[in-house]
Amino acid sequence: MAYTTLVPTGTLAAHLGEWVVVDCRFDLANDAWGREQYAAAHVPGAVYASLNDDLSGPRTGTNGRHPLPADEALVATIERLGIGNGTQVVAYDQDAGPWASRLWWLLRYAGLASVAVLDGGFAKWIAEGRPVRPGLENRPRGVFRASFQRQMHATLNEVAQRRTDGRTLLVDARAPERFEGRAETIDKAAGHIPGARNRFFRDNLAADGTLLGADALRAAFSGVLGGRPPAEAVMYCGSGVTACHNLLAMAHAGLDGSPLYSGSWSEWSSDPSRPIETGPARDEQP
Repeated sequence: MAYTTLVPTGTLAAHLGEWVVVDCRFDLANDAWGREQYAAAHVPGAVYASLNDDLSGPRTGTNGRHPLPADEALVATIERLGIGNGTQVVAYDQDAGPWASRLWWLLRYAGLASVAVLDGGFAKWIAEGRPVRPGLENRPRGVFRASFQRQMHATLNEVAQRRTDGRTLLVDARAPERFEGRAETIDKAAGHIPGARNRFFRDNLAADGTLLGADALRAAFSGVLGGRPPAEAVMYCGSGVTACHNLLAMAHAGLDGSPLYSGSWSEWSSDPSRPIETGPARDEQP
């Protein structure tokens, strides 16, 4: 059985040593934090992948804070992590899964279906008293033949064209205060792409940090989509990371098929000539 969205902690514990486990812990304010946490204690056998160094490409100042890696660079990272075409991969981060979901999306984009996120992350693993290991680990290099799923990705130009076509919905995964432009401490301008709706990625989570059930997620995202098929909704966030969490939640709910705008708000807002909207989404205005 291939796991393609979530893996419970107990299931991973039963397969340690069989699957490739990737630790994706990260802190936007401290680039070294995740690697330090990994070195102190991680799921036995896990290898580490950094959001900045491994799961993103070079930044130009106008292509967003976490642009996609080039195809060749992504394949090289996948193989360095010990992943092959038939590998079951489990990604985890500290808790909610936004960084792990970025790796989940990248592997699916490269053509690997058998990748899932650890439900509840390292926090749940530790809370349950499961084993950990210190130090750095490596795996034998994998052999991976990519089959890129280009329909999963939307470029800046495609978003600019589609946002006014009368069919496409943009869905922003950032916190409401950033979406509405009430608070912006990361990117160059405050607000959102005109016409977008807001689905804060943390609304996908239950109180214990695990993902909500498939039925609850299906109801929530069906409301966001407003009758559209998933392919007509483009998902974005600040830099193409937490939007992957929305895509994970949608896939778990059986609503797969929305493309990711990886450049997201950090790319869109880098050019002052692009339109910006502030306040609640238009269909939420008082």
